Amino acid sequence: MLRVDSGRARDLIELILGYGLIVGIIWTPDRLQRILSPIALVLTLLVVLARRRGRDELGLGWRGLVSSLWILAAAIAGSALSTFVAAKIGTLHPLYKGDLTHIFGYVLWTVYQQFLLQDFFMDRLLRLLHSESAAVTFAGTLFAAAHLPNAVLTAATLVWGIVSCALFRRYRNLWALGLAQGLLGLCFAVCVPDAFHHHLRVGLGYLRYHGPQPVP
Repeated sequence: MLRVDSGRARDLIELILGYGLIVGIIWTPDRLQRILSPIALVLTLLVVLARRRGRDELGLGWRGLVSSLWILAAAIAGSALSTFVAAKIGTLHPLYKGDLTHIFGYVLWTVYQQFLLQDFFMDRLLRLLHSESAAVTFAGTLFAAAHLPNAVLTAATLVWGIVSCALFRRYRNLWALGLAQGLLGLCFAVCVPDAFHHHLRVGLGYLRYHGPQPVP
């Protein structure tokens, strides 16, 4: 159950406005997204930094890094196995925009997604909810809901969102989680047919996806 008093009002307002801003941008046309997305990125970053927490508390330092590296190793092993299976059953396909610039940009984005999930949403939910397990579940659900109406991606991010929040509570480090999410996302993109995930698009972009254009 949610509990709100004067001390938690700020957390609730920031949570609602932050999530509303992100979801609102997801459902805007591409051109407007390119303008609004950097603004949302800067605003959420400033809100988090306004709390004046240290790098280790934010999960950006050395704390927990070595002990959490098994997460990245597990992601590598899982991705290799998934790629092998996809090749065997015939669903493996080239990555959409598979150049290094897009791959590097995507991985940076997944690291920032973990920053948002853990330092913006989980941080506030832990103060608003009665239990840590409820906060972890709620944060994972919010993370997954932001990927609607992409059903397969929503299901995958629900599991990953809850797992990553639980892992962050244990290790307090974003780097292995962010890199693992990037690797798993790329694996998901090439192993699951585009017809199901529409190049990992969400919101309005998912609905406006028309598939590969025929070669003239």
